[in-house]
Amino acid sequence: MNYFVSLLLAVDGWAIALMIVLPILGIAIGGVAAFFVTRNVLKKISEKRNAQKLDETSQKVEEMLANAQSECKQLKRETILEAKEQVEKRRNEFEQEMREKRAEQQRQEARLNKQEDQLEKRETEISRKEQSLEDQKKNLTKKTEDVDKLHEQLSHQQELMTQELERVAQLTKEEARKQLTEEILEDTRKDCALQVRNMEAQAKEEADMNAKNIISLAIQRCASDHASESTVSVVPLPNDDMKARIIGREGRNIRAIENATGIELVIDDTPEVVILSGFDPVRREVARLTLEKLISDGRIHPARIEETVEKVTKELEQQIKLAGENAMFEVGIFGLHPELIKLLGRLKFRTSYGQNVYRHSIEVAQLAGLMAQELGLDVNFAKRAGLLHDIGKAVDHEQEGTHIQLGADIAKKYKENAMIVNAIMAHHGDVEPKTIEAVLVQAADAISGARPGARRETGAGYVKRLEKLEAIASEFKGVEKSYAIQAGREVRVIVKPEVIDDAKAIFLAKDIAKKIETELEYPGQIKVNVIREFRSVEYAK
Repeated sequence: MNYFVSLLLAVDGWAIALMIVLPILGIAIGGVAAFFVTRNVLKKISEKRNAQKLDETSQKVEEMLANAQSECKQLKRETILEAKEQVEKRRNEFEQEMREKRAEQQRQEARLNKQEDQLEKRETEISRKEQSLEDQKKNLTKKTEDVDKLHEQLSHQQELMTQELERVAQLTKEEARKQLTEEILEDTRKDCALQVRNMEAQAKEEADMNAKNIISLAIQRCASDHASESTVSVVPLPNDDMKARIIGREGRNIRAIENATGIELVIDDTPEVVILSGFDPVRREVARLTLEKLISDGRIHPARIEETVEKVTKELEQQIKLAGENAMFEVGIFGLHPELIKLLGRLKFRTSYGQNVYRHSIEVAQLAGLMAQELGLDVNFAKRAGLLHDIGKAVDHEQEGTHIQLGADIAKKYKENAMIVNAIMAHHGDVEPKTIEAVLVQAADAISGARPGARRETGAGYVKRLEKLEAIASEFKGVEKSYAIQAGREVRVIVKPEVIDDAKAIFLAKDIAKKIETELEYPGQIKVNVIREFRSVEYAK
């Protein structure tokens, strides 16, 4: 460091010397130059002026030289002072910088020393923890060995106790486990049944209240007329002589009518009436209109019959198309395929359990739309699905398959939405509904079919359904008697109290209901009422 200070001082000395010498040299050179210039000037002046002026000029030059030397000395002193000040200033700055560097170096050394101390402490702590872990590992190994020994002892004792218990209870271990498992399952089943019953009661109470409000509101807002129809049509005659004219010579007229329409004419002893029998409602309507026109016209012969049948068929096609359009406008949906509109119109002449399918489809669409509106769902979707849910019944007399499958195929054929197809297939529970609107179509279909007077069935079919209902309920174990009541809308099941307890009665009711849904066809819904009654009787003698 002293070497650098000496070097700096030497450099500063040279700088000061140069600063002093250079001005002096400049002044000297300037003085010489001024001297020669002045001499030339004086020489010229001397030629023009007299010797006196030359002396004055020489005197002025000397004065100028004297002033220049004086100024040079003053400048030299100032330059030396300024150089000393610069050297002192730089020395002070250098010393300050060196002091700061020494202080920073000391701080770094202090930090390094502190970090070394911390590292030493950590190494010591880690060594201590490693030793502690090693001691714990040894203790744990020892304890594990002790636990293994205890476990062996307990296993041996448990085996001895198990053998003793098996000897006392006269049951093997597996038999005791099985018996205990059965008891636990039985208790669990009872608890689950009670909880299920309470939850179902609460859910049913809330759901029934909301559903009843929605359904009652929908029924009140949708008022539809119902009329029972059959598979026969009756054509009145003006007199009994008309029967002979309808039959014709050797029965050619009646055969021509039956061949052209596909409907059987029944002419019996009933006065002034001809009965048309057939399962195809459209053909039966063609036959009825044809016969009415022939009776009104009075000309009945095979050629006239064929002409009238053709004319009536064309007129009926127009009526069918108009009926389909009216149904679409009445419900308030648009954009149906023209063929779907025609199939809707054909439903006007189709009945199911005596209920007109055309009016039934319109009613289902209106009910589903009203319920969807109450629930904030897609009203147009619900109406469309409700209107088309029985579309398969328009062709089920002509094609093989159920009306559900036929309806789904028709909807797919004419590019209906997949959710519409699902609603058609799910309206009798054949598949799971994928939308809430499909569930509403199910409910609307049940409401429309279950209304008093909406549908009817034959006495034989009614009795058969009741017998089947009682037989299904009686098949289950523990059932003593079963009775179908309320015109087949409720089945009461009397069970044996020593076989069926309260918990099992809940599951029995569910099982019977599921089997009824699977094996029986019925309108509306059937209530399954399981009754368990225990009586203890004694006689005092």
